[in-house]
Amino acid sequence: MIKYFKKIMLFLLIIGLITGISAPLYADGGSGEESYNEKLGSPIVVLGNKLSEDQKEETRKLLGVNDSSNVEELIVTGQDLANYIDGNPNSNMYSSAKIKREKSGEGITVNIVTPDNITEVSTDMYANALLTAGAEDVTVDVASPVKVSGHSALTGIYKAYDAEGETFDKARMELANEELEVATDLADKEGMSQEKVSELLTEIKKEIADKNPATKEEIEKIVKEQLDKLEISLSDEDRELLIKLFDKMRDLDIDFDKVKNQLEDIATSVKEKIDELGLDAGFWEKVGEFFREFFQAIGNFFKGLFK
Repeated sequence: MIKYFKKIMLFLLIIGLITGISAPLYADGGSGEESYNEKLGSPIVVLGNKLSEDQKEETRKLLGVNDSSNVEELIVTGQDLANYIDGNPNSNMYSSAKIKREKSGEGITVNIVTPDNITEVSTDMYANALLTAGAEDVTVDVASPVKVSGHSALTGIYKAYDAEGETFDKARMELANEELEVATDLADKEGMSQEKVSELLTEIKKEIADKNPATKEEIEKIVKEQLDKLEISLSDEDRELLIKLFDKMRDLDIDFDKVKNQLEDIATSVKEKIDELGLDAGFWEKVGEFFREFFQAIGNFFKGLFK
């Protein structure tokens, strides 16, 4: 009887482990009050205008904002999308963000508080796009109470900077939006992970900072070298999308050399995520081997359970 009881307990433990492995993880919006540097100004929360009042309140909680929080609140609309990046003024805006300025040298940090509801954009994609737009030294928390792609959060961030008297160059904002579109398209069409796409974009920017290319041909060479280095194969159409994107960056004369440290921070973040996920050449073989061994162990357990 004791032996049988031990087997039952072992079975329950295994079920618990399976549940723990498969359970989704949610970032904690935090209920504690933060300490803010008065010299840098209070954080700004930008809420999507299509959120209901209940959803706005839920989003405030997700972003760690309460009645006693020292924050400024703005609403982002489709008209803002049109003003900043010539987007559709009738767009529905759900993605929301909290923007907190940091001391010089802190770099760009992006936290997606509701990862299950931001379906297309990763933290590093946001960070890369913000760097292109001209942001530096900022912490951004992104949240949505409903499932959205996440693209509109950028517009809210631009509006927050604008409210502080720092308006980004419109051409750079439009280019940052285009970069985000290219990144999510590549992750979707080419079947690459978001991490791999972010790694590719970051490495290309680092090479642009190092080599300061003067022609489209030099951009094309950099793109080809990084695709080969990272062992990424793209269609001719998507390769040309990348070349055009970075050639526009060259035309705008974006000084990525100025923000090399922030590029390095993004590159390190991406590399750590790739290492954590095991996204190397043998990743899926490892996954398959793990589950083969796991289910074999489960089978052996049941065979011996009632012996």
